[in-house]
Amino acid sequence: MERANLDWKNLGFALVPTDVNVVYRWRDGVWSAPEFRENFDLNLPMAATALHYGQAIFEGLKAFELADGRVAIFRPDENAARMQFGAKKLLMEAPPEDLFIEACVEIVRRNRRFVPPYESGAALYLRPFLLGVSAQVGVRPAVDYLFAVFATPVGPYFKGAKRTIRLRVDEEVHRAAPLGVGDVKAAGNYAAGMRAVSAAQRDGFDNVIYLDARESRYLDETGATNFYGVTHGSSGPSYVTPKSRSILASITNKSLMILAKDLGYKVEHRPVDVAELGSFSEAGAVGTGAGIAPVGSIEWRGKTYDYGDVPGPVTQALLTELTGIQRGTLGDRYGWLLPV
Repeated sequence: MERANLDWKNLGFALVPTDVNVVYRWRDGVWSAPEFRENFDLNLPMAATALHYGQAIFEGLKAFELADGRVAIFRPDENAARMQFGAKKLLMEAPPEDLFIEACVEIVRRNRRFVPPYESGAALYLRPFLLGVSAQVGVRPAVDYLFAVFATPVGPYFKGAKRTIRLRVDEEVHRAAPLGVGDVKAAGNYAAGMRAVSAAQRDGFDNVIYLDARESRYLDETGATNFYGVTHGSSGPSYVTPKSRSILASITNKSLMILAKDLGYKVEHRPVDVAELGSFSEAGAVGTGAGIAPVGSIEWRGKTYDYGDVPGPVTQALLTELTGIQRGTLGDRYGWLLPV
């Protein structure tokens, strides 16, 4: 196989056009056959509900080259289920699981030369998305939908020589309310947080941590990931991650909670008071794009909580387990890999 001519070890988290994408359309109560295309442009009605009323959701998942040269997608069934959950909340027509997975598998197959080599540490990122495309002016759900998937090879989400990232607790912006759509991967959720993230990055931080919208007291999630901290008790380390109805359920975080239990750590999935920042010995930002990004420090109200310049022992153990499964060196004991 001839690979694409890319600097695989220095990829950022940015769009690199690949060979093929796929589009399906929901019309008259049925999904169309797949349309595989080389053109990455879409034609939408000017009055499409995605553009005016926010009927737009997306997913993110990765395909990895394994140590033996095969390629596998990590937990696509979970992404299919999360898109269905989000579509239900936004009154959209979601693709069934088999169609979702078929689309992802075919995009990986047809873009095989863009799958980064095993030794690069990079991956092929898949972006499935769902749009309401009915042309209408009234505020009501679309009757026509477009589901598409494209791919791009990516490196680390948080790019740079640093081994840990810097976060700031933001008290000026609330990402989402508990009874809203914060637990959905809706496009509008990301637009709502851009001003907080951009301001933090201008000040030298990598991202922000939001607080809950009701009391501005409990940790929510970062601008692009779930969050966890590590505490230590008489029974050993605890993996502590915030729980609320406004947090997107990260598939990476869900996987890490399983791995943490298997490593003998206690898992606490609960509301986490911002005042607990001082009790953590380690912290991390977790998601498909970031994987596990160790947090070196968090600033809150002028005080900096320092967690070190290198990953702590719990974070390192979780990194080893997660990447070992994703890369095929530790075996697929949970059935999380879908071979392509």
